[in-house]
Amino acid sequence: MKNRGIYTGLLLVAVLLIGICACEQQERRQAVDRAAIRVCFSPGGGCTEAIVQELNRATSEIKVQAYSFTSRPIARALLDARKRGVKIDVILDKSNAETTKYGTANFMTNRGIPTFIDDQHAIAHNKVMVIDQQTVITGSFNFTRAAEEKNAENLLIIRDGAIAGLYLKNWEAHRAHSHAYQKPSEPS
Repeated sequence: MKNRGIYTGLLLVAVLLIGICACEQQERRQAVDRAAIRVCFSPGGGCTEAIVQELNRATSEIKVQAYSFTSRPIARALLDARKRGVKIDVILDKSNAETTKYGTANFMTNRGIPTFIDDQHAIAHNKVMVIDQQTVITGSFNFTRAAEEKNAENLLIIRDGAIAGLYLKNWEAHRAHSHAYQKPSEPS
């Protein structure tokens, strides 16, 4: 009889734990279902302008991961954010470290934006911005003029702190194995 009471108690605890886990999973699914999402498509779908608008709203920090980044309007919006006191950190694919002194990594570094190179993957193909730990910009859209004007690409802007937290955690994992960009040497 005593063992039966112990087993019944353990069974109740197990059922309670299963119920808690199921509720947590349900809450996570509902959070994703309720996220404010904006969708853009290119060419000519206003993806660059949508990104610039979000960058202009930034108040505290912007974390960037980019494979290719040559868009002047996006670079300008990042610089404007920095002038407003927004902390910006950029992780770029290793192909950006091999460019000339006019490349994106050099441009960002010269303007005081900490820039890191992720060379731990065949391609660091992320296209992500996390703004103020609340908004995520992602999709196939490279931060380039060609992405806006010529390519068939997509962009998602997701305003949800929980989702932003997941992307920020991933950004930090990539930052941990990236190294600071080193400017090319000036010819003597």
